[in-house]
Amino acid sequence: MRDKETLKVEILEAFQSRHATKEFNPEKKIPEDDFRFILETGRLSPSSFGFEPWRFLVVQSPELREKIKNTAWGASGKLPEASHFVVILARTKLDTKYDSDYLQDHFENVKKLPEEFKAKYLERIEEFQKSDFSLLEGERPLLDWASKQTYIALANMMTAAAQIGIDSCPIEGFNIKKMENLLAEEGLLEDGHFQISVMCAFGYRAKEPNPKTRRPFDDIVKWV
Repeated sequence: MRDKETLKVEILEAFQSRHATKEFNPEKKIPEDDFRFILETGRLSPSSFGFEPWRFLVVQSPELREKIKNTAWGASGKLPEASHFVVILARTKLDTKYDSDYLQDHFENVKKLPEEFKAKYLERIEEFQKSDFSLLEGERPLLDWASKQTYIALANMMTAAAQIGIDSCPIEGFNIKKMENLLAEEGLLEDGHFQISVMCAFGYRAKEPNPKTRRPFDDIVKWV
């Protein structure tokens, strides 16, 4: 096993090298096993209460890529050149409300919770959604909460990619309604059970970026 200090250096080198790649080399494609590794780091990511309220759409269809390019202004510089393009969806209130069929199935058949524990756990989730975070007042709060969970998976995938020499660029540059209409027309939102959260392009940089800049450590970190 590698020395801890060596591993720390390698991880920080990956963070130093990582940047929001604006132009990808269209001639270089990510090997399938490497991209499955990246997706697996997203799948294994943590989420609040273990909901896993996400879906990763790997868009390889040239036709759909062209539609996304023409719909999302933030994707226009990345498509079709990016090797892989992922649309990350968040589950809606239909699946994330404490009494949803999805959660019943998820905790019973995926998490394998004993019935008595599952009932108590769902009661705690109900209290959290109603009182702690006030997530049931309208349609948007619970969706926004689920969308925040997807960014954990997004960050892990981008970091994992950087650690194996693959570039990425997260994309929020789109009109939500227009993208939702496009994805709904493609039958990808499953009758309102999903909505778009964020997108990400993966591949290899076409040119080297400017040196990384960040605010000083002591300005960002406060020990209290």
